[in-house]
Amino acid sequence: MFEDPKKLQKNRSAPIVPILGVVALLAAAGFGYVRWLESQPLPGETVLTQEARAYLPSLKLRDVTMSAKDDALGQTLVEINGSVENNGDRIVLVAEINCIFREVNGIEIGRQLGQVVRQRDGPLQPGETRSFRLPFDDIPYGWNQNLPSLYIAQIQFQD
Repeated sequence: MFEDPKKLQKNRSAPIVPILGVVALLAAAGFGYVRWLESQPLPGETVLTQEARAYLPSLKLRDVTMSAKDDALGQTLVEINGSVENNGDRIVLVAEINCIFREVNGIEIGRQLGQVVRQRDGPLQPGETRSFRLPFDDIPYGWNQNLPSLYIAQIQFQD
């Protein structure tokens, strides 16, 4: 009529081991998938090719300054001005930079893409220097008011 408590306890713990194994396997697969997703570029995100990476020393940003002014609606328009210099031997059709905005402790709080060489302005020839202007009106709240970090994100060449 009464069963041995040790046998009951043994029978109850038996299905737990396979369940824990399946849970661990699913957790590992999920972790691997998340890591893979983080390594993939976001839609619309630029990717610096090996060819462009090798050309980076030939493109220089010069005389970069930042200014701010309020518009009629009371919004602040921040502008980054400067010039880009092509010291290489390739014709550049497009050059984009990431502007990385940081908070007081230096932590990135926002990133915006801007073009310093645009197709509509014509290609940047070898030896040529061209001015650029990047206006921003939607900078993240908490920005430390310092010049953002500027990194070349993409270069497209004329064939």
